[in-house]
Amino acid sequence: MRNFLTNNREELISRCKSKVALRPRRAATEHQLSNGIPLFLEQLIRTLAAEEGDRPAESILISGPSGGGSLALSEMGVTATAHGKELLNLGYTIDQVVHDYGDLCQAITDLAFERDAPFAVGEFRTLNRCLDNAIADAVTEFSFQRDTQIARQQNLDATERFGFLVHELRNSLGTATLAIHALELGNMTVGGATGTVLKRSLSAMGNLISRALADVRSGTPQQGPKFSAALFIQEAQTSAQLVANAAGCALRVSSVDPLLAIRGNRELLLAALANLLQNAFKFSHPCTDIALKAYGLGEHVLIEVEDRCGGLPPGIAEKMFLPFNQHSHDRSGLGLGLSIARQSIEADFGTLTVRDVPGTGCVFTISLPRHSLQ
Repeated sequence: MRNFLTNNREELISRCKSKVALRPRRAATEHQLSNGIPLFLEQLIRTLAAEEGDRPAESILISGPSGGGSLALSEMGVTATAHGKELLNLGYTIDQVVHDYGDLCQAITDLAFERDAPFAVGEFRTLNRCLDNAIADAVTEFSFQRDTQIARQQNLDATERFGFLVHELRNSLGTATLAIHALELGNMTVGGATGTVLKRSLSAMGNLISRALADVRSGTPQQGPKFSAALFIQEAQTSAQLVANAAGCALRVSSVDPLLAIRGNRELLLAALANLLQNAFKFSHPCTDIALKAYGLGEHVLIEVEDRCGGLPPGIAEKMFLPFNQHSHDRSGLGLGLSIARQSIEADFGTLTVRDVPGTGCVFTISLPRHSLQ
């Protein structure tokens, strides 16, 4: 068998590549096989040579003992482990890891039959031992790396969900604090407009906590009911006015068609719009105007927030929506606001985009399916 493998090495590798290419969504490349079939063949040949020379210890060092074992470190185990990791990185599945080595076994068997090459029983036993050890090590590493990737992604998802909750609670708490401060300065009662903002902020915090508990129990909530776009903008304006006053900016709000309506989770959409407005006040130059308007366009309702930040640097527009990314010197936040806003809007079949106005600022646009109150 050793002489047969040595003399037909390239033919066997070529047959393996052909078999791989026949499988769906799989391309045979030199990169994919760099730690796979070529090295396995070389190690198998050396193992057979060691056994022919009655050097069992050397054979074990190359390809490991029968039955493998986690403590049985061998050259073949190391390269098979690297091959399993490589196939995962290339996006392949665990069954394809096994097929890679099965292809070689079949190629050896077919070619030996075609050329009438006789093998001893002991040689077949060695071939099976090497295949068994290589497959076990490759699959073990593949599974370990895949489980690690899944655990890492789950941790990132959990961190993002926790960041979402903290971010929205902080925003509501900030609005409530501003409302209390305004009530204290003006010696006003909680029955007025500012008191309503305070109550709404406290209610929003309670709803955030309740929704987080509900999500843990039953998963993602369904889309909410239809509501007035005009009243929605008015509610956002009332809360945002306090932030505008604190930032030294003016808030300009255009009138909204009273029949215009949108559908969705009102609280999440309101929080998304509040994020956009807070960012506008945060990054706009002092004593400038922030514009908020909502209008119907075809089958959509567009809600626009136009700030006066001076414009965006090249290449920043899409990166702004990535979680935990901050693109200014102000690091007081978590870098989650725009990511959360986009997720909330997309959950109700909408989109959130940004348009740069060089030298002036940028316009954030929420687009949602259009409905009517009629």
